[in-house]
Amino acid sequence: MNDSHLNELRLLGLTIAYDRKTRGITQVKLAEIFHSNRTHMSNIEASNSRTFISLNRLFDIAGALDIPATNLLDFQNNNF
Repeated sequence: MNDSHLNELRLLGLTIAYDRKTRGITQVKLAEIFHSNRTHMSNIEASNSRTFISLNRLFDIAGALDIPATNLLDFQNNNF
């Protein structure tokens, strides 16, 4: 993986975790919605993880959180 994208992956994971928590959804529940598991969800959200996320998975997560996928990539407006 290109190290120049590590910060973006970290911010994406933090954004997903923040939006999930503000909606009162657990990692388990979010993972179940798109037929994954809590470990994978944890790896996506982990700030030190190098877990890749596909666009399909990004769209799945955004849909489960009921937000536009672009919100997950708008790192300028993070609230954490």
